[in-house]
Amino acid sequence: MWGGGKQKPEKVDTLIGQQTELRGDVIFSGGLHVDGKIKGSVIAEEGGPAVLVLSEHGMIEGEIRVPYIVVNGVVIGDIHVNETAELAPHARVTGNVYYNRIEMSMGAEVNGNLVHLEEPVKESDVATSAGVRELASEAES
Repeated sequence: MWGGGKQKPEKVDTLIGQQTELRGDVIFSGGLHVDGKIKGSVIAEEGGPAVLVLSEHGMIEGEIRVPYIVVNGVVIGDIHVNETAELAPHARVTGNVYYNRIEMSMGAEVNGNLVHLEEPVKESDVATSAGVRELASEAES
């Protein structure tokens, strides 16, 4: 994938079928594939790889917080993606999309704002910038 970074998990651990409707929050890890309907927030557990795939037949009404997402269905609510968001041709999003990297196919629709998030700061970068500031302040005195 472009830009390097982590690879998204390819394995589907959980499938929500087309004739299924869930009411309430869903917290998951690994791969979640949604063909049905979820009314509630969908949140990936912190620390592990997770991907949410919403098929053309799927619908989510609620906030989404995941590292990776592929949307080809309907989302009513904000999407927060700290890695990559892929919006396929049948994607219909009513809400804001907060993303690090985004891929949007012709035909995808977002009725809201696209908000680019900055890369997360690594601890080594913080230590390096602190060291540079110390050297700069020593040079000034």
